[in-house]
Amino acid sequence: MAKVIMKGNEAIAKAAIVGGCRYFMGYPITPQNEVPEYLSRELPKVGGTFIQAESEVAAINMVYGAGAAGGRVMTSSSSPGIALKQEGIGYLIHGEVPAVIVSMMRGGPALGTIQPAQSDYLQAKYGGSNGDKHLPVLLPGNIQEAVDDVKYAFEMADHYRHRVIVCCDGLIGQMMEPVEFDHPVEIKSKADPADWALGCSRPGERNFIYGISDDAPDCERRNIRNFEGKYAEMAATEARYEEYMMDDAEYAMVGYGTTARILKTAVMELRKEGYKIGLIRPKTAWPFPEAPFQNKNIKKFIVGEMSMGQMVDDVILACGDKTKVTFYGRCGGVIPTPEEYIEYGKKVMGGAE
Repeated sequence: MAKVIMKGNEAIAKAAIVGGCRYFMGYPITPQNEVPEYLSRELPKVGGTFIQAESEVAAINMVYGAGAAGGRVMTSSSSPGIALKQEGIGYLIHGEVPAVIVSMMRGGPALGTIQPAQSDYLQAKYGGSNGDKHLPVLLPGNIQEAVDDVKYAFEMADHYRHRVIVCCDGLIGQMMEPVEFDHPVEIKSKADPADWALGCSRPGERNFIYGISDDAPDCERRNIRNFEGKYAEMAATEARYEEYMMDDAEYAMVGYGTTARILKTAVMELRKEGYKIGLIRPKTAWPFPEAPFQNKNIKKFIVGEMSMGQMVDDVILACGDKTKVTFYGRCGGVIPTPEEYIEYGKKVMGGAE
């Protein structure tokens, strides 16, 4: 398929259809509004169902219903909207209902601003209601990756019977780039809906999805099964990252999403001046890729984010040395420039932070 130039949000919406999504429930919020707008027009053309709910709370509970019946279902929102969906996300996790959620981050807290940010990294990774759980989160770095990640998220959701978040900063949703939709993604085995989905059971059998366990030992068994089963498999197989100019690097800039593109420009310019610096770009928040941070040749990891440093603790835990990690970021919807990271990188590498 030839490449086409598309806005990020619309490309994400089309990727959902290509990935087999046939149900979407959502509620408008900037900067992701083009996702539901596109799907409201295009999803019915392939026999799908689009519902604009009366609220984010209603939307996530409709997602629960469609997913519980075995449908490939997605919702999308932005920072305060995702916050409103947390209880429903918890029910998805407890009921082991597959679903894909696109989070298009903007500045916060609360309503904050409508400008792009990365201040919902922790929300995506650790939110989703109470209880023992892990939350798989994909971090695309451009529109093509967002397209591929959305398609793969449906594979993950059906394989693990879990909710999967594709977490983007608002710039990815609002910019335009050439993309193609036939990039191959890993096709994972799918849990048979006859074994679990409502209305799909075998003759003479009934499937149930529970929102509560009134038996403590049973609840414990479910948690242990998930941690020893699906979460262990995710941790072993789903962590992803990219390295740039790391072969001889003594310093590493670290970032994801749009910030990683800014950092890459800074790395290229610093290389021209003779600095041995590279870039590590995590492509998943959970499971977090620990391997590249165990490089003993790196003197400092320079973390960059459009937040106050929500990924920093993951880098510290991965490298095992707090003194090797430093941070520079902008927040509230302010976008850092390559020049800022060039200047900051020189200070760090010169030993004068």
